[in-house]
Amino acid sequence: MTTQPPSSSHPTLYSFYRSSCAWRVRLGLHLKNISFTTRPINLLTEENKSPEYKAVQPFGAVPAFLEANSQGPALVESVAILEYLDETRPEFPLLPKDPTGRAVVRALVEAIAMDIQPVCSMRILKYIGKDKEAEWVSHFLKEGFAAFEKLLEKTAGKYSYGDSITMADLLLVPQFYNGVRFAVDMSMYPIMSRINSELEAVPAFQAAHPTQQPDCPPEQRTDAPQTRTGIC
Repeated sequence: MTTQPPSSSHPTLYSFYRSSCAWRVRLGLHLKNISFTTRPINLLTEENKSPEYKAVQPFGAVPAFLEANSQGPALVESVAILEYLDETRPEFPLLPKDPTGRAVVRALVEAIAMDIQPVCSMRILKYIGKDKEAEWVSHFLKEGFAAFEKLLEKTAGKYSYGDSITMADLLLVPQFYNGVRFAVDMSMYPIMSRINSELEAVPAFQAAHPTQQPDCPPEQRTDAPQTRTGIC
């Protein structure tokens, strides 16, 4: 593995700049003002399949999260990591205090994490093949976004759940980006579009954006159109 070693003084996030799952955790870290070290894992060169990384994350996925001064094991799965951060760093809570609110936000989270994003993940699209990739992604993203928009009709205020940023917003923004990148007409989802615009102005969301990550290719650090590589 050719990436930098974990820091002993800060938590380490194993990440790929455009992975929506890693992006979610970056958002949580920035919102909670947690300093961390990024350890890039290049999914395009299949560094994630190396024995060294699979010793960290057996599925070979990102993200993985290692606490400062910890010898492991690393925490895996983005939503579980966000829940951990919320329990260990209660500043800027990502879930409402009341049980009903928490259940609603978790439902929004699972709608993206379990229903929308996985069917467009890199390993699925590799199996589907390039000739069917665009049709596949367009179908499932449109279907998922339409259902998610219906959920937001009942839950949204300024953000996905009321007027405070919650964990649901940390999943909405990366998935919205995927829709844009795969040429889905996001104007069809006005609530998602409005919320995404609100969140784009938040400094933590700006800092977590793929173009601000150390492993982002230089040519993608501008507003140039992104090329599709099947990584959601």
